[in-house]
Amino acid sequence: MKIMDEVMKMHVGGKLETGLKNPIRSMEDLSKVYTPGVAKVCQAIAADQDKAYEYTIKKNSVAVVSDGTAVLGLGDIGPKAAMPVMEGKAALFKQFADVDAFPICLDTKDTEEIIAIVKAIAPTFGGINLEDISSPRCFEIEARLKQELDIPVFHDDQHGTAIVVLAGILNALRVCNKNIKNVKIVVNGIGAAGIAVSKMLLHAGAVNLIGVDRQGAINRAVHYDKSHWSEFALITNPHLEIGSLSEVIQGADVFIGLSAPGALKLGDVKRMAADPIVFAMANPTPEIDPEIAVPYVKVMATGRSDFPNQINNVLCFPGIFRGALDCGATEINEDMKLAAAEAISSVIDASDLHETYIMPNAFDPRVVERIREAVIRAALKSGVARIGTLMESNNT
Repeated sequence: MKIMDEVMKMHVGGKLETGLKNPIRSMEDLSKVYTPGVAKVCQAIAADQDKAYEYTIKKNSVAVVSDGTAVLGLGDIGPKAAMPVMEGKAALFKQFADVDAFPICLDTKDTEEIIAIVKAIAPTFGGINLEDISSPRCFEIEARLKQELDIPVFHDDQHGTAIVVLAGILNALRVCNKNIKNVKIVVNGIGAAGIAVSKMLLHAGAVNLIGVDRQGAINRAVHYDKSHWSEFALITNPHLEIGSLSEVIQGADVFIGLSAPGALKLGDVKRMAADPIVFAMANPTPEIDPEIAVPYVKVMATGRSDFPNQINNVLCFPGIFRGALDCGATEINEDMKLAAAEAISSVIDASDLHETYIMPNAFDPRVVERIREAVIRAALKSGVARIGTLMESNNT
């Protein structure tokens, strides 16, 4: 009860406030920050739209946008109830990467309306972080906004999760002395996060990856009403395996759960390959109780902070936006995401890696800085950075 009381107190009045970069102490200061002086700045931006990055908050600001339809494990709780989460996300942006983020919760579930609203407010922001929007609408919303805006659009539930999972898998495979190209990976729960994680793993070199949902293994020989499942089937399950999770997990090296509590049974774990890796990330209750699974797995990870190897998106989104904003990226592409994952995994030296230490601490300052540098390099190399050189970005 004491802890709950402390939690509530930390949220009284919200967790955010605005501040001034320069004090306004006199009429002269007032004339500079507002009329008549501000007109000169407005005219400069009107003549060159890119100067908004230099003379406004745009360069360092991100909109955290949600409609409250898929909030944590709470589901569709609406935009007002989603505000504490979006405020928290904005607070983490500031704490870890000094990014000014603003929670924007929309009272609409209409896909076209959400797209229109985000496009309309985009001039204010240097990036858009989509959050807790239910599937499958989140796919179209992100895809359309990425296509129609010239600033980074990032759905953290999909791609943030994918990046931190890949970072953890890369280190877990090193612990187990296995190669991502040779292992069998089973992903349970083929929603937004499951699809994004799978695509990220494939981009990193995975070959034998099988997606499983309540209907069983996703297989290209089956017709699905969900178009995103049909598309997913074309790039996964190369050996056309069929059956339930308990059947296809036979001989698997890696299990990644983005599904529901209790989905993975101890018998399933025992059917996996030698030195298995289990990422059970259903929150707050994992797919299998870690205390039950640990004796039978080589590396165990969850989304919880009270067990080792927490897979937490806070390791990713501050640094990836810090890098994208600093180089003026027009998007966050696959190469930037892969670079971010590799940067996170690199924070832990090879000599320090072990079964219960595959993920760095979110408070380690190297995390954001390594991601930032890697993201900038990838953006420059892939041609999506407005700033021409890394030196310019570092000096800005």
